[in-house]
Amino acid sequence: MKNILLVFIGGGFGSVLRYLLGKFLNNTETGIPYGTFVSNILGSLFIGIILGLALKNNSLTQNHTLLLATGFCGGFTTFSSFAYENHIFLKTGDFTSFAFYTIASFVAGFLAVFLGIFIVK
Repeated sequence: MKNILLVFIGGGFGSVLRYLLGKFLNNTETGIPYGTFVSNILGSLFIGIILGLALKNNSLTQNHTLLLATGFCGGFTTFSSFAYENHIFLKTGDFTSFAFYTIASFVAGFLAVFLGIFIVK
């Protein structure tokens, strides 16, 4: 039960922060989802740092990892919004934004995880 509560609390904070980023960064005029992009890349960086710390001399407990990686990062990042936003790009025929957003999200996300792990080393 304690594990579920840790994930719940972390996920709640992550989800609220993602909502606020989307509210302030998503561009309604162009339809570019900057908020989702930023939350996914920052979440990738955070999880790299968190899991890097967890692996480094066992610096984080399982409870810390559940709260921060599974909970916070799980709530903060969003694959479902990313997929929906790409659906909108395709539906409206905006293939350039679709390609740029998809490639940039994957490349920057992977690089952010690696950077997070590297920072911890």
